[in-house]
Amino acid sequence: MIRIGNVVIPGRISLSPMAGISDSPTRRICRKFGAAFSFTEFVNTDELVHRAPKAMKLFHYEPDERPITFQIFGNRLENIAQAAEIIQELKPDIIDLNMGCSTRKVSLRGAGAGLLRRPTYAGKIIEAIKKRVSVPVTAKIRIGWDSQSKNYLEVAHILEESGAQAITVHGRTKEMAYTGLADWEAIGEVKAKAKIPIFGNGDISSFQEANQKLRTYALDGVLIGRNAIGNPWIFSPILKRELSWEEIREVLLQHALWMTEEFGEEFGLVLFRKHLVKYLSGLEFDPRWKSELLEIREWNRFEDLIFSDKEKTQAVLV
Repeated sequence: MIRIGNVVIPGRISLSPMAGISDSPTRRICRKFGAAFSFTEFVNTDELVHRAPKAMKLFHYEPDERPITFQIFGNRLENIAQAAEIIQELKPDIIDLNMGCSTRKVSLRGAGAGLLRRPTYAGKIIEAIKKRVSVPVTAKIRIGWDSQSKNYLEVAHILEESGAQAITVHGRTKEMAYTGLADWEAIGEVKAKAKIPIFGNGDISSFQEANQKLRTYALDGVLIGRNAIGNPWIFSPILKRELSWEEIREVLLQHALWMTEEFGEEFGLVLFRKHLVKYLSGLEFDPRWKSELLEIREWNRFEDLIFSDKEKTQAVLV
């Protein structure tokens, strides 16, 4: 059990924030299997200052998701601080500044990983947020902009001195995006020098590996991103490959149902497809059945088809 400010985190392995992935239903299904706390998708502060309904809706959460961290991004100090004050009305437990997004449309505007090139300014942003809100303020960073500018120790030090109450370090540069391997030695360096909780992120593929990273680098926590998609069991000792189709199907259906409740029947099932593909990964099915399942937009048909293929389903592949 660790603390971020006055917030108790009831575990050490959590779901990483991912655009288009870590919505409320996905966070809930991961919490059900042991994810310690929840991050929302990151939300643009330029939209939040105008209380844009679409942006505000991204912060919807259910009580069972607490502790809940709202993640925001932007490049204008005043807008970021004002947005933080606005979203505090929605009662998050923590507010996190995204300094890790590597997409061109975000980072080249000076937001996300773009802030890594202006660490002093990033520190001023943290200070400005803290003046406006009463909840803990944290940040998620990468180890640098590119291989020639790995300034993670400087960035982490400035953020801590500016009042950040925890930092997550993704062990890649902006230039790497999601290629290559995460540098966990760099993450460990940040932890060794910091006085606040440090979380590591990058390439964790199992519950066992998550715990190994925690021990090896004396981290306060780790976040799991892409390898949790379609595999919420990764937050527990349960191995997906040892589950029966019936056990996988039960969780898959719960997740899909929550998606339809959150986004509407048709759109919810469309959004669920990216998860469904991963849930079905490692299993053998009649290809025609799988293709039809990925095209359905009506809940009753989806549920009927999920239960219709019992004879065609094989054991989980190792």
